[in-house]
Amino acid sequence: MTDAGFLDGCRAIAGAAHVLTDAHDTAPYLTDWRGRFTGRARAVVVPGSTEEVAALVRLCAAHRVPVVPQGGRTGLVLGSVPDASGDAVVLSLRRLNRVRAVDTFNRTMTVDAGCILADVQAAAEAHGMLFPLSLAAEGSCTIGGNLATNAGGTGVLRYGNTRELCLGLEVVTAAGEVWDGLRGLRKDNTGYDLRDLYIGAEGTLGIITGAVLKLFPQPKAAITALVGLCSPGDALTLLKLLEAECGPTLTGFELMSDVCLRLVASHFPSLPRPFPGHYPQYALVELSSHESEQHGVALLEGAIEQALETGVVQDAAVATSIAQSRALWAIREHIPLAQAAAGKNIKHDISLPISRIADFIEATDALLQADFPGVQVVCFGHLGDGNLHYNIAPPEGIAHEDFLAEQLPVNRIVHDSVAAFGGSISAEHGVGALKRDELPRYKSAVELNLMRALKAALDPLGIMNPGKIL
Repeated sequence: MTDAGFLDGCRAIAGAAHVLTDAHDTAPYLTDWRGRFTGRARAVVVPGSTEEVAALVRLCAAHRVPVVPQGGRTGLVLGSVPDASGDAVVLSLRRLNRVRAVDTFNRTMTVDAGCILADVQAAAEAHGMLFPLSLAAEGSCTIGGNLATNAGGTGVLRYGNTRELCLGLEVVTAAGEVWDGLRGLRKDNTGYDLRDLYIGAEGTLGIITGAVLKLFPQPKAAITALVGLCSPGDALTLLKLLEAECGPTLTGFELMSDVCLRLVASHFPSLPRPFPGHYPQYALVELSSHESEQHGVALLEGAIEQALETGVVQDAAVATSIAQSRALWAIREHIPLAQAAAGKNIKHDISLPISRIADFIEATDALLQADFPGVQVVCFGHLGDGNLHYNIAPPEGIAHEDFLAEQLPVNRIVHDSVAAFGGSISAEHGVGALKRDELPRYKSAVELNLMRALKAALDPLGIMNPGKIL
């Protein structure tokens, strides 16, 4: 079949209006979120149902055409854009956007993979429930992409990654078959857990088209505080204290350096400055109370008072209204925006054993300063679950573009240090094409061979998102 004949086949399945080939129409689907890479594709196809996805995959398999699944296009590791060959079809799931069912007794919601995360949150809230996955891109990212990358976000400390928030999947396999695993069961020991194979696989084993998600009761109140600290070690001590005093009400614990807050203040001066002075580190803490706001406030203030008395915390600002709470979270959420406004930097999404984070920061800061004197480390992240965004900006007087030429040696310093401290070079963003070539340095041959065996078994033609992860 000619290329024209193949595209006619796509049109017969999805409809001519949903097969995009004009450069103007396909351009938004071919460039990654950060604008660093633009690929090429035969077409962008936007199916309207699981059955259409399956038929398109069967067509692609018959003609050995690679398939690049795509959700909200908010990924950060080049996982959802095609390569430069122009061979692939981009398969966008944005039309698969239905909430199929909500079961408040089973505390589950069944959704299409193309549902935007914020819409899923809103649908849960409309039924008096909570879907706790929350991240900066929630107004654009989709559930399918969240599952394909096992996204994290700010609620992992209490609720877990996306993997922990999913009970069942619907998947189109590399052969174009539909696996209906949409079971809302919390216990199901009937063989291999196929769900966990596809979650975090970044579309390299099959295409997630639907999911059964866990829902939770809405908390009666969320209480937020920002505290000033002397060191990351003090942040760990505070985290341990809060876990002991507040138990499962502790839902968020974010670490931010003074460098981060100064960046935000410089580029977003309208945001609040909770303290008159500066501290080397800050922690943004959130409790969710299912009893009452008074209960949550008493818990948090009691724990912070202990920390102030022992010198672990230097200062604290507890939000007394929803507006104040949002303002404190806005400081945290504007760190990436402030970095972007300041210029390009070298980003790292890493995870570490929580107990080793302070030592990692001290050791890695020193290693970077030794090789690149004057670099600015912009370190922040979800300390409660061990995930840091450890980003490196150039020294004063060095052009940002020139500093990006040092990305490989900077990455080597950071990632080797991560490995030395028992961590992972990708905490919540995935591997994609960006980190693919680094995996052999940090994963054993046994582990990689097992991954390749799974890929070969489930995608023998190698058409599912080729060049990603492996």
